[in-house]
Amino acid sequence: MYHLWRRKAVALRKAGYSYSLIQQKVPVSKSTLSYWLSEIKYIPNELVKARVNSALLKSSITRHERRMNEVKKIKKKAKNTFLSFSKRDMFLFGLGIYLGEGAKMSQRVRIINANPQVIRFMVRWLAEVFEIPVKNLSLTIHLYPDCNVDESLKYWSKITKIPIKQFRKTQIDIRKNKSGKRHRKLPYGTAHLEANCWGRKDCGVELFRKIMSSIDAILEKSDIISQETQKKIISRV
Repeated sequence: MYHLWRRKAVALRKAGYSYSLIQQKVPVSKSTLSYWLSEIKYIPNELVKARVNSALLKSSITRHERRMNEVKKIKKKAKNTFLSFSKRDMFLFGLGIYLGEGAKMSQRVRIINANPQVIRFMVRWLAEVFEIPVKNLSLTIHLYPDCNVDESLKYWSKITKIPIKQFRKTQIDIRKNKSGKRHRKLPYGTAHLEANCWGRKDCGVELFRKIMSSIDAILEKSDIISQETQKKIISRV
């Protein structure tokens, strides 16, 4: 569904529809549309022109083109920064993700995220950096009541190459926010990726300690470098 919405939004934007009109057909936030459509040139169609004051429309087009050019420059600069990606880069990047999205207290390696690219990367990270095979990984998918369970499980299985038979029981979030409405859903929910022993000692507590020790070592080294830098700055004053 998520990919269908994106394709539909792109098609409508290319046909000259404004964000507000696209939202009538694609139920996502304006920020999501902005992310999806930032690189698509906006040429308003006759329906949009009839609804919007010409001066406001011209201003809107100018702002969009400016944002589109800025996004292109930023993306190009980012890609040029990472023309190569070594195993060490992978190791450090994975540690950064784990520091932000991983379990710290359970003595089990678990990463929680709704971004399929992040979860897929962490599956690869565990395999290539720590030699943890897919057969020792499991997924727990947290969904909303109006998510399609079967479709979501197939989606995450395809993304991660983890067989559905290795998935744990799907969790459905039925909580409501303060206004009494259910939380805005993610099309395929949130994935909880976990490494399991299942006959391999190095996939359990030992793996958890390796990851956390590496994170602690980097943070400690960072503090030392920071202190040395501060001393140099002070000595120059």
